[in-house]
Parts: sequence; C-alpha cells; structure tokens
Amino acid sequence: MPLRAPQAPAPALRSVLTALSSPTAVREARTPALLGAQGPATPELPLPVHVLDRITAEGAAATRLAGWRFHIRCGERSVAAAETMLTPDGWAFSHFFEGPYVASTERALRQAESVAQPYQPRLLSVPELYMLTLWLHGDCSADAASGHLAAADLLVPLAPAPPGIAAHRPHRVAELLPVLTDRMTRTRLLGSPA
Repeated sequence: MPLRAPQAPAPALRSVLTALSSPTAVREARTPALLGAQGPATPELPLPVHVLDRITAEGAAATRLAGWRFHIRCGERSVAAAETMLTPDGWAFSHFFEGPYVASTERALRQAESVAQPYQPRLLSVPELYMLTLWLHGDCSADAASGHLAAADLLVPLAPAPPGIAAHRPHRVAELLPVLTDRMTRTRLLGSPA
C-alpha cells in the first residue's frame, strides 16, 4: 500500500466520536445524508488539513495545520465528513459537512493507491483560489503537523477545481506552485482598491 496515512491525534478522533453520538450535533449539521443515514456512522480516513497561507518570492510555500478531516462512513459509503480544529484547549470538533469534496477526496485517494512510490496523504487548502488538493507528501515519516511542501511532492486538485486547473490530475509541487502563485497574485491585484 503506497499511502501511509498519519495517525490522527486521539483527542481529534474522540471529539468526532462524541459529536457523532450527539443527536443535537448531527441534527444541527444540516447534512441530509448524515441525518438520513441508516446504521452506525464511523469516522475513517483521517487526513491533516493544511492551509496555504502564502508563497514567498523565492517560491517557498508557507502552510499551517488547520485541522483534521474524517470521512463519515455508513455501510459501504461515505455520507459526510467531520472536521476538527486546534483550539487553545486542544483538538475540538468543528463541523459536519457533505458535498463534492467528500467523493472527490475518496477518488483521489483511490488514484494515489496505484502510484508506486509511497506517500503520506494530506489535504491542502488554498483559500484565495477556493481550491482543495490532495497533498501527497514524499516523506512518509514526517510529522503530519509540519507543513513544508517539497518540490517532488504531488498535488491532486479536487473537484470542483478552479477554471483552467484539471481536477484529479497529479502535479508535482514544482509545476503547480508557479501556477498557484500567478493566480493568487492576480486575485490580490484584482481585489485591491484602485
């Protein structure tokens, strides 16, 4: 198995299990698939979620760990996802959600299983571009909280991807980072006051 998923922090998993056992948390989630799920719901596929905060002029990317995401499986399929966040008191449940990124993440993980080289799977969010990618980190022994993109790491944009960036097509960081840098720079310029 080429994917070597990092272990989620135990408090993050416990917070999701507690939320799943709370009828109030599930009802307030407004996720029809989770509300209508038959049978037990279990958190699976824990992935650290990193946020791309900035790209330096030298092309280095600064990321930070923002949370852990768990897919919620009922029976044979994932019906939703749960996200946790780091608070001053430790890991806490944030919210349940559903939508295209749940299925897209699973598809990207299945694709990544066929790659010969082992990778540590992570998620990388690019908020300025409304983009989420599966980040396949080449150092499988790395601490999941560390956020250094390596030039040889792979990024797989999840659907829906921004216009002009193909979803589910793996890109080396060295290829995709300049494209993201250009897009982020243009987004900032268009958003700046005249």
